Amino acid sequence: MANIRDIAKLSGYSVTTVSRVLNNHPYVSEEKRAKILKIMHELDYIPNAKARDLSSGKSKHIAVMIPYANHPYSDKIVSGILNAAFDEGYKVTLLPTNYDPDIEKHYLDELAAKAWDGMIITSKKVSFETITHYLKYAPIVCCEDTGNFPISCVSIKREASYVDLFTSLKKQGYHKIGLTVGRTEKESASTGLVLQAYSDIIGYFDESMIVRNCRTYEDGIQAGIHFAQLKELEVIVTNGDDVAAGILQHVSRDQVTVIGEENLLSSRLLNFSTIDHHIDQCGEAAFHLLWEEVRRTVSIPYTFIKRQ
Repeated sequence: MANIRDIAKLSGYSVTTVSRVLNNHPYVSEEKRAKILKIMHELDYIPNAKARDLSSGKSKHIAVMIPYANHPYSDKIVSGILNAAFDEGYKVTLLPTNYDPDIEKHYLDELAAKAWDGMIITSKKVSFETITHYLKYAPIVCCEDTGNFPISCVSIKREASYVDLFTSLKKQGYHKIGLTVGRTEKESASTGLVLQAYSDIIGYFDESMIVRNCRTYEDGIQAGIHFAQLKELEVIVTNGDDVAAGILQHVSRDQVTVIGEENLLSSRLLNFSTIDHHIDQCGEAAFHLLWEEVRRTVSIPYTFIKRQ
């Protein structure tokens, strides 16, 4: 198998010149470049990718930390990241964590060891303080508001969307409103904000009206069984379209309005209203933020899609 020295010998140019051609260095004449590329083609030479990455200092390879590999939120935000990365010629490695802080810390250590050029963290258990420590090794972007920490982020206005929704429902005269959430408020700041908005605006906090640990269609089915037993229930606000679809297997939409989240295929097929936080746009924005030198926050507006 030919190597870079063989190409240098056959071309009559130095190893340095051949290396510059391999790394698309601009300061090589077209005559030299054409001759070296021709010899590479004749020898069927394939450059060593790792060596080239070491030479350039970049692998054009990023990591994306996701809590679950089989969750609609992950699918949609990853889709946005992949679209942006593909356009720029970047490879993407997905890192499921199941919210295990030890696994998250391990991946951050790999980032520090230059396994990737940068990392997007879609959701996590480790603290922002811990993440900040790794910024000296590579760029990191979080897909949630990082507050006063020096971490670039894409902010999804989840709290504002729920405040507006609960306010609208109350103005329409609804009082008995059920709610589903994912992680507990101790584990998730966004869950805490949603529950607080619910309590402040609706005016009560009845645990029987709230079903926790809902993430999937199957969870929605169990939530639907619970909500079907509640009398005078008027509206159910869910934390996901698939959860809403599961609920609708046991709750009649003639009696209860069910509202989903994220405008997934299930809400379009079953024709129920949903809040679209445009998390695919969040993924695209996060990718582009990775390469900005100044810490910045990007806010993605939400859209309420009424279908009923």
